[in-house]
Amino acid sequence: MRRSFRAQLAMRATLVMAGALALISIASVAALAALLDRRIDASVLNVASIQAASVTDEPSGEMHFHEWELTPEEAGSLSDLIQYAQVWRADGVSLLRSRYMTSDLPLDVGALVRAAEGELVWREGLFEGRHVRVLYYPLDRFGMAHERHVLQVAAPLGNRDQLLRRVGAFLVLLTALGTVATYLGSRWLAARAMRPVHDVIDQAEEIRAGSLDRRIHAYADLKEYRRLVDVLNTMLGRIQGAFEAQRRFTADASHELRSPLTAMRGELEIALRRDRTPEEYRRVLESTLEEAVRLGRVTEDLLILARSDAGVLRGRPEPIDLGEAARRGMAKLETRARSRNVRVTLDLDGDGTAEADPVLFGQIVWNLLENAIEYSPPGGHVRLSVTGCGSEVVLTVEDEGQGFPPGEVDRVFDRFFRADEARARSGGIGLGLSIVKAVVDAHAGSIRAENREDGGARVVVHFPRVASSGDE
Repeated sequence: MRRSFRAQLAMRATLVMAGALALISIASVAALAALLDRRIDASVLNVASIQAASVTDEPSGEMHFHEWELTPEEAGSLSDLIQYAQVWRADGVSLLRSRYMTSDLPLDVGALVRAAEGELVWREGLFEGRHVRVLYYPLDRFGMAHERHVLQVAAPLGNRDQLLRRVGAFLVLLTALGTVATYLGSRWLAARAMRPVHDVIDQAEEIRAGSLDRRIHAYADLKEYRRLVDVLNTMLGRIQGAFEAQRRFTADASHELRSPLTAMRGELEIALRRDRTPEEYRRVLESTLEEAVRLGRVTEDLLILARSDAGVLRGRPEPIDLGEAARRGMAKLETRARSRNVRVTLDLDGDGTAEADPVLFGQIVWNLLENAIEYSPPGGHVRLSVTGCGSEVVLTVEDEGQGFPPGEVDRVFDRFFRADEARARSGGIGLGLSIVKAVVDAHAGSIRAENREDGGARVVVHFPRVASSGDE
């Protein structure tokens, strides 16, 4: 089950805060315990020093403790008073204990032995149901008589433990409250942070196919959201451009397909109004065939462009001699060139071998030469050259016509683009150069169009010798 961004952010922030508060709480309790233990140890050690001195200060050698002048009731009420002291022999025999004690302190034999050897030993345990801190203090430095004697002093830890419990309970409560506050606060902050995103989404959802000219303006002035809004508006601009181009393409294609169909229908309807002579029927059939051929060409061209738009115009590349392929394409248009009194020549320079689809490369040669022949004046000259140059082969087509329209050289590869002069002189539909560019792009090549300085147009195609990895 997917959770909302607000819930995810709140949960993550809550976990982080809860973990941080828990670590701080544990560290705080540990630090407080260490501080209290150091103070208690210092006090116990101080009391042990005083009691050790008092045990040995009698000239007679009789041992006694420095007892506080308290009644048993007063001593019992002062639970934190370090009042428990006892002297042991190294073999575990009790020699002396404080008058406020009714039983022996808990004895750790190992600690007693170590203390008898001159070492200060600390222990914790229970005495009369109370948690105590115990020090084993050697008395050997007070003379030979006390060489094997050990003073045991115990301090009650009740208040220390109670303080730690209270501090721990307070920190647990603080952690719980902090966790709840973090969760609620992070959900509130996440909701406020997501509100601009929802506003942007609402504006984006209102944009339909008929309103692609609209743009998103919500929070476009805020630095944090300016990039998001700019990216979305740029994407909308590209979508609008693609939509408009597709709409123009559909309208132009419909017009070009309708024209031959209308002509064919008109010819057939006229022929069927009355009986005709065989010659008249033949003329109608020839005219209809011409329109059918034209319709087939338009359909084939549109199919190539559709495959290009879909990204499936790959072809089947194989090593071919582009020079020989260009020669075969030029031969197919020889009749067209003679009918227009245009001379076509081919120049070959270097190795023209490259990996290309023969059929698609034939489309390049056919469209470029047909375009150059149609635009050339009677008696003109069209030059076709194929030059091997390093890792690529360059195909160039030049004519001596009027050239491309001024300021519109960059548009000559647009679909259905035709200048007014070309419309009047040619029956083309403006797809030739678009198909050439689509085929060149499918072979990872490049193409450019330009006007010659001495008049006419020039189209240059750079063809890589090795097919791109995306080719099939």
